[in-house]
Amino acid sequence: MDLSRSPIQLSSMVIGVLFLLVGVLGFIPGITTGLDGITFAGHQSDAMLLGVFEVSILHNVVHLAFGLAGILLARTWQGARGFLVGGGVIYLLLGVYGLLITHDSALNFVPVNRADNWLHLGLALVMVLLGVVLGRRQPVTS
Repeated sequence: MDLSRSPIQLSSMVIGVLFLLVGVLGFIPGITTGLDGITFAGHQSDAMLLGVFEVSILHNVVHLAFGLAGILLARTWQGARGFLVGGGVIYLLLGVYGLLITHDSALNFVPVNRADNWLHLGLALVMVLLGVVLGRRQPVTS
């Protein structure tokens, strides 16, 4: 990691790497239980990351995509801020969406369970706070 990056860029990079890690772990037997019952999407997936968070192939791919976005957007101050605030808003919407639908609903296509919902809301809070607090002033480059 380039330590000359701004704190907001480092935050975007770290969160991007964490998302990539989660996306990969969602496909590893043992770390993800019930992997033989994973589905592409939908609440019928039996796969549980760390035995707690319901995942599907789609859910894991979204984590991988978010991870790549965080890493790529960390190259600039504006990109990092956009990733943290915009990604945080997306996760806020996903968390609220998960709280509003029932688990067995056809609308639960990601899929999400109660643990996912609270994790998504927590991620939203952290990402938006980092984006706003660290993004108050763009550093002056000489």
